[in-house]
Amino acid sequence: MTNMISIRNLTKDYYIGTIVVRALDSVSVDIKKNEYVAIMGPSGSGKSTLMNIIGCLDTPTGGQYILNNTDVSQLEDNRLAEIRNKEIGFVFQTFNLLPRYTAFENVMLPMVYAGKSKAERTSRAAEVMESVGLTDRASHRPNELSGGQRQRVAVARALVNNPSIILADEPTGNLDSKTSVDIMKLLDDIHNQGNTIILVTHEEDIARHAHRIIRLRDGKIESDARNPKHVFADPPGN
Repeated sequence: MTNMISIRNLTKDYYIGTIVVRALDSVSVDIKKNEYVAIMGPSGSGKSTLMNIIGCLDTPTGGQYILNNTDVSQLEDNRLAEIRNKEIGFVFQTFNLLPRYTAFENVMLPMVYAGKSKAERTSRAAEVMESVGLTDRASHRPNELSGGQRQRVAVARALVNNPSIILADEPTGNLDSKTSVDIMKLLDDIHNQGNTIILVTHEEDIARHAHRIIRLRDGKIESDARNPKHVFADPPGN
């Protein structure tokens, strides 16, 4: 199985005055197509920094990051934005929906940036809205939706450009227990349809949905292991 992501000796430094803070310290990891990976770690472990680099929201200080055969380590911001829109679908804890737009318009937005025709946008948005069970809420604005429905809209928006990776950052952090179960079931279904999912979380029960769990501590990988719950999943490196 081919690598969707290859990261080698990745470092990220932040400067606070004259003090250098190393958020990532020589991190190396491969993630294959159709893997379901959770990235975990305590506050300050580097998991958010790693997520931002994987999501092309930030660039590393050193090392190499290859995404779908493209070295994105040192690309300029406008090129990073292109790759981000094409390759990565984001699901955020805070939903990040535009309040004045309907659910349908929010879902279409990434296709506007990708230059898709109106007919293409309308057809694809209707398809993904149906896939997350929200066809009957298409004309509602975010403030007319429950938290779970807003997160479903965010998932539909993440899927709309057929990205290589779904990157979910604490996707249930603002949801109650029952709604969290529903959203994780939706992500499980999306993975079963052949999508690669990277889940960033500090919650063990959420991470257990993934087939592989990478734990960070002090900017380094502390462990990288297959989730024993998914005994038939491909182990890392295979």
